[in-house]
Order: sequence, then C-alpha cells, then structure tokens
Amino acid sequence: MPLYGIAPINRGTGMFWKVLQFPLVRFLIATSVLLLIQIGSVTLIPVHLRSVAGIFVALCMIVLFCAAYAAYVRIIERRPVEELSLRGAAFEFVRGYGTGMVLFLLTMFILMLGGIATITSGAGWAALGYACIVSLYVGVTEELLIRGVLFRIVEESLGSWLALAISAAIFGGLHAFNPGANLFDSLAIALEAGVLLAAVYMYTRRLWMVIGLHAAWNFTEGGIFGSSVSGGTSHGLLTSTFSGPALFSGGKFGPEASIVAVLVCFSAAAVFLMLAGHRRHIAPPLW
Repeated sequence: MPLYGIAPINRGTGMFWKVLQFPLVRFLIATSVLLLIQIGSVTLIPVHLRSVAGIFVALCMIVLFCAAYAAYVRIIERRPVEELSLRGAAFEFVRGYGTGMVLFLLTMFILMLGGIATITSGAGWAALGYACIVSLYVGVTEELLIRGVLFRIVEESLGSWLALAISAAIFGGLHAFNPGANLFDSLAIALEAGVLLAAVYMYTRRLWMVIGLHAAWNFTEGGIFGSSVSGGTSHGLLTSTFSGPALFSGGKFGPEASIVAVLVCFSAAAVFLMLAGHRRHIAPPLW
C-alpha cells in the first residue's frame, strides 16, 4: 500500500535521471507537453465546437490529453498510471458527476430561495450536447494540469496542506484572466473549486471523481441553468438571471463567484478533507 495513498515514482540511477526526475523539471515537462496539446487544439485545428466536426475534435483532444499524461507518467516517473486507471473509473466518474450536480443545485436552490436567482425557459434540449462536451473537455484538461501535475508534484515535497494552498491559489489566479473577473472572483474560485477539487483528489488519490465533479458543476451551471460559467456566456436548457449585490449573485462572473457557492463548496471540501484524513491520505512535508 503506497504511503499516504501516493504512488511513488520509480527513481532512476545516475545524474541524468536525477535531473530528469527533479520535481521542477518534471513539472515543466508535463505542463509543456499538455499545454502544447491544448494550444494545438485551438490553433492548429480551428473547428467550431458547435459543429459535429468540432465535437469530434474535442473528444479526440480529451483522449490525446489523457494519453499524453499517461505517457509522461510511464516514461518520466516510470510507474503505472494508477490515477487514470480504467479499473473503477466509470463508478468514480459518476460519483463525481453526481456530487458536482448536487452541489450546484444546492447553490441555485439557496439563491432562488433568497430571491437572487430567477429561472426562465432557455435554448432547449439542443443546448445540452454542446455544454456536455465543453464541460468534459475543461474538466479533463484542467484537472490533469492542476491536480494531476501541479498538486501531485508539489505534494511530494511540501506535503498535502501546502500543495492544496498553492494549487488552489494558482487555480484561482488563472481564472483572473476570464471575462469580468475581479479579485474576489479569483478568491472565490480558489476557495470553492481549488480547495474542493484538491480535497476530492486527496480522498480518492485518483482523477476520475475530480474530473466528473468539475465537469458536472460546469455542465449544470451553463448547460442546464444557462448562467455564466467563469465569466463566459452560456446558452442552456434554461436561462438564469441574477439580481442583488455581486457578493450574493456572483455578478458578471456567474453564481460560482457568489458567497453562497463558496460556503456550499467549502463545506463539501471540509467533509472530503476529513475523509482523506480518515484514510491517512494527508502527507506531511519532507522536513
């Protein structure tokens, strides 16, 4: 049984492997490869995602992203890719998807109860297919980069708590470049999504549940309720309008930047952190 549930890398001998497997070098290699694929999917294959060809390209990119991550782990870290193993993957993904949907539904219920959110008819069922693919693409790419690479590599040296804080801060900071984002929006993303997704990864030590949760939150937010997702415009099955102070409505960034979403997700994160602690999945720093 791996210590703290963390799969150890298979250290090579000699200076070459010491350099290649140094944490910062591994981080740069992994992120460079994955980001090149992500950039290529946007620039080299300029197909609009709302077309059949665009959906096919998105699915191919998802597969390629997972294959590239797996190749990095096998070649550089020289170990089995346990975090993306297909054994039990479907069940874990469904658990994550259900969790993500419930958390956003709870957020919307509270906002509606408080008179902040109003739901009307939207683009209809046709909007769900596009939203499903986009949310899955975002879930896979962001989770492999942030939890699969950043959190996991930082955790090896600095321990779980510092890795959680650093990965959450970077995840929130990356969203600062989204349309309509401000400092509070980035902080909200860091506290709710950055902490929650890291907590779920610590609990499972695999990526499928994390990917499912991330994809489901975005899909429910944009695909079902038609609300802004991280500042981006959405056309969903329904249409949601929000009123009141941005602290409660989320403003232009969307309901995920509301204090309600932060409290709902941070509470869920606390539960998963307790479960991770019960499984002894919280690693101390090397010192």
